[in-house]
Amino acid sequence: MPAKKVLIITYYWPPSGGAGVQRRLKFTKYLREFGWEPIIFTVANGEFPEIDSSLEKDVPADLEIITQAIREPYLLYKYFTGKKKKDKIHAGFLSEKKNPGILQNLAVWIRGNLFIPDARMLWIKPSIKTLSDYLKKNNDVDVVVSTGPPHSCHLIALALKKKHGLKWLADFRDPWTNIDFYKDLKLTKRADARHHYLEKEVITTADAVVAIGKTMQEEFSATFNREIHCITNGFDTNDAPTATPMPDRKFSIAHIGTMVKTRNPIVLWKALNELLSEIPELKNDLEIKLVGKTDVEAIDSLKQYELTPFVNRMDYLSHNEVIKIQQQSQVLLLMVNNTPNAKGVITGKIFEYLLAKRPILCIGPEDGDAADIIKKTDAGFTAGFEDVLATKKIVADYYLKFKQKNLVSTSQNIEQFNRKNLTQELSVLLNTIGKHD
Repeated sequence: MPAKKVLIITYYWPPSGGAGVQRRLKFTKYLREFGWEPIIFTVANGEFPEIDSSLEKDVPADLEIITQAIREPYLLYKYFTGKKKKDKIHAGFLSEKKNPGILQNLAVWIRGNLFIPDARMLWIKPSIKTLSDYLKKNNDVDVVVSTGPPHSCHLIALALKKKHGLKWLADFRDPWTNIDFYKDLKLTKRADARHHYLEKEVITTADAVVAIGKTMQEEFSATFNREIHCITNGFDTNDAPTATPMPDRKFSIAHIGTMVKTRNPIVLWKALNELLSEIPELKNDLEIKLVGKTDVEAIDSLKQYELTPFVNRMDYLSHNEVIKIQQQSQVLLLMVNNTPNAKGVITGKIFEYLLAKRPILCIGPEDGDAADIIKKTDAGFTAGFEDVLATKKIVADYYLKFKQKNLVSTSQNIEQFNRKNLTQELSVLLNTIGKHD
């Protein structure tokens, strides 16, 4: 029996780097093993925060890829914010300058109120036409999958559902109106209502909806009164190097990924500042590794707590290099965004931290989804956003084990987060909604 076909609508695709591409790429990598032939629809000339050509190794051979050009409105946004044409736009309102001016605030207002649901909105209509033409010539597509953000991908799929009656799975990597920076969009009542209307239409119309965490699953289910499935992000065992690199000689605490202002771990900076006074030898051992873009507020906090001499900042690294850094580091720092929806925030990095098998220090809600994963896998410890004593205890215990050359991870039961196993979960769901038995 020939493989069933699934059309996947995704803005982020290699050579795009960053977290947004990983989930869809890994699903695509393994779908064929479970009887599904993926077809990718993506942007021809996208505005990507980072470029990472190393990810192209995971693209299956002979994969059919359909592309559609986009008119990006970010040139206007860059003009208002004083960025150069070649500069990258970073998600989550990362600030690399102090005190954003009037023009930047105006740019944020435009971004939130005129670009609905997001800055990819100009991609929606031409994509609908391109895919409609494709589907007229290829009527053997069984299911359409859209992944967002950007939520413009969901609106493309919504139109195809209405026009062609296709079965449709909407996959949410992040919330829509409950995302941490939604309140920063300076929305008018009209724009806010529009976002909520589109979110409701997508979630209630799709044949299946997937969320990446338990809290988001419960919130969607309660709000829209429908079944929501949960398939987390994960790790790919094939990403791990065959030989484990030697651990750092320093007592390194590494944060991998963008550190926006809501991820600025002030409680950790306070704890380290105190520990440096209480344990003098820590001054010779400590290294704070920040891999990725870092918000100016975090940089200022490091100065405030006299930690700048211990900081090793690295800009964006390829995924292969990041995997190596994670395995070398003594402690992996996981920051949950300090926002009202913090309990449901599960950064994709947590799963790669599990693969690295290094002890995790999580700063976030102790009853949150991330803390629950860490606890159930025995991969580390979580301290609250303001719990300096708990943070000090965790770090001091890790440091003592480091000095005893006994700082190891005791993680277990992590295979449930293997990308291949997660793809099997997705294939089962696709089988239930697909047009063929």
